[in-house]
Amino acid sequence: MYHTYAIKSINRNYVYVGITKELRDRINRHSKGQNHTTKPYTPFRLVYVKSFKTRMEARKHEKYLKSGCGKEYLKSLSSGGETCLPAGRLADTHY
Repeated sequence: MYHTYAIKSINRNYVYVGITKELRDRINRHSKGQNHTTKPYTPFRLVYVKSFKTRMEARKHEKYLKSGCGKEYLKSLSSGGETCLPAGRLADTHY
């Protein structure tokens, strides 16, 4: 199972989107500053995760979340506002 996830920096305005097979381990590495890209933005909280059977499906969703519309969708999760995502397109978990 592959997971597309988004983490948000607690102290700064930064959201990171990625994919992994080992979600808990990956989030722990981000939080411990063991990832070069996200190290300056620690600590993080998990704000979104969706699971897929294949890496290709997870990568396609990751690309969507990194697009302008996908970024707006992630912002809407915390604000409760509208999004440009068509209704019913995702079955996901957000925090």
